[in-house]
Amino acid sequence: MDPRIVKQAEILVNTSVKIKRGDRVMVIADIEAKPLVLELYGQILLKGASEVRVHFDSYEFGEIYFKNASNSQIMHFPSIAMKEIKDIDAYIAIRCPSNTRGLSGIDAGKVSRRQKVIAPISKWRVQKTRWVVTTFPTESQAQEADMSLGEFEDFVFSSMELDWKKVKASQEKLRKLVDGTKTVRIVGEDTDLTLKIEGRKAVSAWGECNMPDGEVFTSVVENSANGKIRFSYPALYFGREFDDVRLTFKRGVVIEAKAAKKERDLNAILDMDKGARMIGELGIGNNFKLTRFVKHILFDEKMGGTIHIALGKGYKETLSKNTSALHWDMIKDLRDSGELWFDGKLVQKKGRWLV
Repeated sequence: MDPRIVKQAEILVNTSVKIKRGDRVMVIADIEAKPLVLELYGQILLKGASEVRVHFDSYEFGEIYFKNASNSQIMHFPSIAMKEIKDIDAYIAIRCPSNTRGLSGIDAGKVSRRQKVIAPISKWRVQKTRWVVTTFPTESQAQEADMSLGEFEDFVFSSMELDWKKVKASQEKLRKLVDGTKTVRIVGEDTDLTLKIEGRKAVSAWGECNMPDGEVFTSVVENSANGKIRFSYPALYFGREFDDVRLTFKRGVVIEAKAAKKERDLNAILDMDKGARMIGELGIGNNFKLTRFVKHILFDEKMGGTIHIALGKGYKETLSKNTSALHWDMIKDLRDSGELWFDGKLVQKKGRWLV
């Protein structure tokens, strides 16, 4: 066993979900992650968990489902899955598809309807369980990142081998700064967006729910976003890649959504429900060891010197009032010419903190 896999499992078990005696645990993973799952299984049992449920997955199941399921099947609520999630204490998801484009040919409307149906399951998981999402290096992800598999393995494992308690301590200053801010202004290429975060709660993400991690996030007053933003990198959603996404906001709502390609699909996704065109999360990437875009949101949204906006569902812990079946992160890189303003004060310029 690669010792880096052993270390990743240790971090997930001890730092992220903190497995303890008597826990009921679910591990759901793409089949490519089998080495990590086997190591996790053993470590979780040694911690004294009373039950460990393992589900292996593949994009192929999703492809078959969306190609063959009738509308009544898509709209059917999976009660067995709901019961299962209610019976667990800790949840570990390992997302590492063998084909990152496996669902790109599926109708966006079908995917949106299904996401809306199963939203209560993810809501329960987020609010009621200890959970973490991570990845495992695969050839497909390495290709997306323009790396060899060996390079990508080094990238993935090194990004997790941090002292996460130190990360927590070092981010506390930023969390307090965001928590005390009323108005945020984001300025950059084709971007001037103002939004209010007054009365919301900032959260420091330091390895509990994502691995790797390194960001501070909060929610946005639902009717406050005004202006425009042009995202620096492709927005990824269920195997689709949306290039050069540009959004215009008025009183908190996306009134215009444009993209270099698949603009119709982009708008179909944003029409999923009422909350999908509103901002659920504002995140500030603060992991300066992550320096390059690899087309994997788990890494990309954490890059120091970037911000990301999630359209749709906000998190209860940030006091968000926006509800949606969608939660879609899109990234704006501020390292070239961007600025971040808090309450009229310039706090970050070209990705560098000034406070």
